[in-house]
Amino acid sequence: MATTDEVVILGAGMHPWGKWGRNFVDYGVAAARAALAEAELPWNEVQFVAGGSTMRCGYPGYVAGATFAQALGWQGAQVASCYAACATGAQALQAARQRILAGLCDVALVVGADTTPKGFLAPQGGERPDDPDWVRFRLGLTNTIYFGLYAQRRMSLYGATAEDFARVKVKNAQHGLHNPNARYRKACALEDVMASPVVSSPLRLLDICATSDGGAAVVLASADYARRHNAAHAALSIAAVATSTPRFPCAEVEMPDIATDSAAAVAASGQRFRSQVARDARAEAGIGAQEIDVAEVYDLSTAMELDWCEDLELIPEGEAERWLAAGDTAVGGRMPVNPSGGLACFGEAVPAQGLAQVCELSWQLRGMAGQRQVAGARIGISANQGLFGHASAVILRGAVTT
Repeated sequence: MATTDEVVILGAGMHPWGKWGRNFVDYGVAAARAALAEAELPWNEVQFVAGGSTMRCGYPGYVAGATFAQALGWQGAQVASCYAACATGAQALQAARQRILAGLCDVALVVGADTTPKGFLAPQGGERPDDPDWVRFRLGLTNTIYFGLYAQRRMSLYGATAEDFARVKVKNAQHGLHNPNARYRKACALEDVMASPVVSSPLRLLDICATSDGGAAVVLASADYARRHNAAHAALSIAAVATSTPRFPCAEVEMPDIATDSAAAVAASGQRFRSQVARDARAEAGIGAQEIDVAEVYDLSTAMELDWCEDLELIPEGEAERWLAAGDTAVGGRMPVNPSGGLACFGEAVPAQGLAQVCELSWQLRGMAGQRQVAGARIGISANQGLFGHASAVILRGAVTT
C-alpha cells in the first residue's frame, strides 16, 4: 500500500427506511452486503470498517465499527466508531477516506444504521446540565420547536409563507415516489400539507420529518485498487469532505450554544457556519458553487431545505422560494435538490442519513437513479448539521451521465 491522492466509491447500499422494529445491526448488515455486492467485492477484501455510532441502541451502538465487523464475520479488519449526531455519516466517511489517503489500507467499508422510538429524539445519557443539547430540551426547545423558530426567522427575513414551505414537501414527495428505499412513497398535494395539524408554528405535521429505522453503507477504495479491481468504478471519487463548527466571538456576543445561526451570531462572526462548511468543501474539491449539478440537503423541516440551498450558495440568499416555485429545485430543474425524496420521504435514522445522501449521489453520478435521475449530473454535494454545532458537507465527482 502507498499513499494516494484520490479515494473512490466502489459501491453503495441501503436497507429501506421504515418502522421495522428490528435490531439496528440487521439494517447495517443488509446495507453493507448491498454495497459490497454493487462493488463486486467479497467481505474479506475489506481492511477497515468505520461505523456510525447510535446512542439509542446500547453498547453495540457505541462501538458500531466492531459491531458491524462482528456481524459480517470476523476477518481481521481494523475498526473505528464515529458519532456526530446527524453529521455522523460524513465523519465516519472521512475516517475511512483519511485512512486510505494515508496509505494505511486500500479498501474500507462505512456503515450507519439506527432503530428509533416514536416521538422526539431526546438526548441520551441522563441529566447533563453542561450539555447545550440537554439544556435545549429542558427549556422546551424540542427539535420541532427548533425547526419552527428557523421557519419563523425565514419568514421574517425573506417573506416566506407557510405555502412556500409546503411546496418543499410536495416536491420531495414527488421525488420519493421513485425511490424504493424511501419510507413514504406517496404523492402529496399542497392542500394535504396545509390541512395537516400545526406542530410548531408555522410548520405543520407534513412539514417535519419522521423518525425511522434504516441503514446505509458505502465501499471506498484507493483509485489504484479500483482500477485494478473494476476500472468502471474508478470514475466516481470523493472530491471533498468538510466539517465545521460555529464561531462565537464571546467578547461581542453572549448567547447559548443552541443559537448556532442566530442573527446576532452571524453579525458578530460575519458568516453562517453552514456556509463555511460548503466553502471549505468546495475549496478542497477545487470547484465553484455553480459547478454543482445535484444536492442532497438536510430537510429535517421543509423550511430548513430552503435555508440549506442558500447556505450552500447553490441559490442566492432570499431566492429559494422563487426557485422552488419555478421548478428549479426539482428533478429536471436547474439545481435539483433532494432527488432521493430527502428526509421528508425517509425520516431520521441518524447515523445512516448522511451515508444515505452519499448513496443517492453515487447512484445519480453513475446514472443509476432511474426515474429520479438528474440528467448530466457530474458533481454532487450533500450536507448535514449535527446538534452541538457540527456541520458537514461531502462532494462527489463522477463521469457525465445521460
